[in-house]
Amino acid sequence: MRAALFSATLGTFMTLGLPTVTTAAEPADALNTYLEANVLPWADDPVIVEAVSAQNAVTSGYDQAQIDALDRTWREEVGTGASALVDGVLMGPAADFLREHVSALGGTMTEVIVMDSQGLNVAASNATSDYWQGDEDKHQKTYGVGVGAVHFSEIEFDESTQIYQVQISFTLTDPATGAAIGAMTVGLDAESLM
Repeated sequence: MRAALFSATLGTFMTLGLPTVTTAAEPADALNTYLEANVLPWADDPVIVEAVSAQNAVTSGYDQAQIDALDRTWREEVGTGASALVDGVLMGPAADFLREHVSALGGTMTEVIVMDSQGLNVAASNATSDYWQGDEDKHQKTYGVGVGAVHFSEIEFDESTQIYQVQISFTLTDPATGAAIGAMTVGLDAESLM
């Protein structure tokens, strides 16, 4: 099972007065349970797999200069209301699908980001601060590790959602082939997990 392999960097819940947890095992168990019950049942839906596969067909040959240029464009255009790059991630069937799942979980899930094999955003429930996630643990410790990899972040203040959250990231696989195709990150409201 995906939860069997993970990088638990979640040390304590002692950020800004949240209750202290003395071992990483307890929060990791809670996050694994949340992942298995609330995310994995829909993570390999065809709308997600098809969106990632389609983008991989376009971006798989991008070099670092192209990736950096796209990331700069995203940062300049996010929030302006006039960006084909940002709209391509935030609008469409995959993004709508993600927002439906965020909404259905009643506030515990704050965001979902789907990334391709390069770590570039494919779809997101809401705008991210950058376009390229490939330089971050959410991609390096999942897709970079391979099929079945799961990574838990520390609790941090997230600029894009404006709340303290923990992120669960994992490798996305194509159910037809079993091959790793990208990664998904779900942000959870840290206080809702208490």
